[in-house]
Amino acid sequence: MNFYKIIFILIVFFKTETLLSDNNIFSVNNIEIERKDKVSNEALANKAVKKGFNQLIKKILLKKDIQKLVDLNFSTIKQLVTFYQISNIQIEDKKGEFVSFSITFDKDKVHNLFYQNGISYSDIFEKELYILPILIKDLELFIFNNNFFYENWNSIYETDLIEFILPLENIEIIQQINRYKNNLINIEVSSLLKEYQKKNLALILIENNEKGKNKVYIKAKIQNKNISKNLNIEKLDQAKKEYKNNIIIETKKELINLIKSENLIDIRTPSFLNVRLNLNKKSNLVELRSRIKNIDLVENIFVQEFTKDFISLRIKYLGKMNKIINQLKNENINLQYINDQWEIKTL
Repeated sequence: MNFYKIIFILIVFFKTETLLSDNNIFSVNNIEIERKDKVSNEALANKAVKKGFNQLIKKILLKKDIQKLVDLNFSTIKQLVTFYQISNIQIEDKKGEFVSFSITFDKDKVHNLFYQNGISYSDIFEKELYILPILIKDLELFIFNNNFFYENWNSIYETDLIEFILPLENIEIIQQINRYKNNLINIEVSSLLKEYQKKNLALILIENNEKGKNKVYIKAKIQNKNISKNLNIEKLDQAKKEYKNNIIIETKKELINLIKSENLIDIRTPSFLNVRLNLNKKSNLVELRSRIKNIDLVENIFVQEFTKDFISLRIKYLGKMNKIINQLKNENINLQYINDQWEIKTL
């Protein structure tokens, strides 16, 4: 390996910390603000920044941690912004002039804020959740037909955090549920939804009670972990349809919180991975760096050793090992443990 190539390698990786791009997890788009008379662009931007920050923490934090930042002063929030874009838009069925903001928050500054407040944030990689809500009424089960919750699940409380996918009517599902109808809490959700058993899954049992509380039982498999949760949702003074809608809303919020909990990243405990990259035409350093910069979990890369045939790297990352492996795969980067050594290559 010649001298200039060595210098190039060192420059690439010593500058990686600043070159790694912010993943869109710290970007908030389509923030709509109405432009009123005599309102300055700065005032509009300030309003958008505050609204964008609230949307960001709602997206990536657990409910209990959101409360730690609700009173954060605006001057601190404003310092977290890297840049923003603004464009004029028209909204159907609304009069007036509106603008749309896209705001990107600085990853390192946000990390520091979370570190100071003892907050872990969630980076959800698999956004699909396959679910089956079952209505239990007067000891009778309603699965696909006459089931308000199955029929209306995706039309109430729309969110881009999680994509809820309901199975089509299936005789095998009906038969299995009927076999367990007297003991549904013991049914294996991965067996029930076996077509999607490698995905995140949830079975939702909703016991209808016209008076008082409705009981909701969640049996889920998230990130290969079995999770159970009970909810009691009071009716209060709501109309019947409004109450049913609220059951869907509260159950969705709980499911999102469960998924966040299984995808938490603790800023205080980074991990390190030592890998070797064999240098050849198909797997080269520049291409590897280009792909890795798209992975937000990677904080830095350090050069440990290099020869004309390979380079040893130390990757500093956040989150769990299986998560970083999945994100590497998503960027067509293969990581294998061969002869007591992690080897990395681009595909």
